[in-house]
Amino acid sequence: MTKTPDSDSAPLQIITGKARLAGVLGWPVSHSRSPALHNYWLRRYGIDGAYVPLPVRPDQFEAAVRGLQAAGFRGANVTIPHKEAACALADELDPSAQRAGAVNTLVFEADGRIRGLSTDGSGFVASLEASGLRLPASGRALLLGAGGAARSVAAALQDGGVQVAVTNRTQERADTLARLLPGLEVVPWAEWEAGLGGYDLLVNTTSLGMEGGPDPLFCPSLKAASQALVVADIVYVPRQTPLLAEAAQQGLKTLGGLGMLLHQARLGFREWFGQDPVVDAQTEAALTASL
Repeated sequence: MTKTPDSDSAPLQIITGKARLAGVLGWPVSHSRSPALHNYWLRRYGIDGAYVPLPVRPDQFEAAVRGLQAAGFRGANVTIPHKEAACALADELDPSAQRAGAVNTLVFEADGRIRGLSTDGSGFVASLEASGLRLPASGRALLLGAGGAARSVAAALQDGGVQVAVTNRTQERADTLARLLPGLEVVPWAEWEAGLGGYDLLVNTTSLGMEGGPDPLFCPSLKAASQALVVADIVYVPRQTPLLAEAAQQGLKTLGGLGMLLHQARLGFREWFGQDPVVDAQTEAALTASL
């Protein structure tokens, strides 16, 4: 059977000794749907390869990366809590990763170098645009969290002319991010809910609300928000987080994390497997089925 890129069916995937390998490093990593997405694309394009989940403790991160590189992997995605460690480990950073100080995609070169890329921010913006939720030219955004994803998303929004503020449960991390990205405002965690009326976009970049996360029931009050506020959550398991459910109840527009996952994944797939995949209805349906 000849596999065509537009086929809905997925024939048996044959993996040979020449297979190209990649994966996702995280702790935890069981929630990640990146394996479902990348393996769908591998089947769709008839590529001899595999993409696997790689649960790695923070104190074992560098050893794991070096081991994957030695084993012939082409690279890996990096998720919570390794994005800043990946940035420090990379030999070369793309402009987005350099600016954000965080990496979500590692590429292992044939000469032994490790390139670090940051696609979270561009993936988030692409997801916004694909959903028709473009912000005003001088819009204001508030980000919850100050980790690797927040760094990338904040940088991408700033590049688009958005005024960005950040709030974090640990004030020190928010202050560090503000020093990294000039022009970024810091809002105390205890005060952000009351100030929602001054923003056009709220983005949860933390794992709060994630199935298996630190607080899967995370659901702050959005009563102070204007009706123009767009509420986005980069968590995609569950698809309807408590934060998004609260936003919908308040009549606000919402954006889940699935679109960001889809759009940020394209560059890594192209680097590792040599094919620029499409993000279309078929892709979204295949990934939704895995949820």
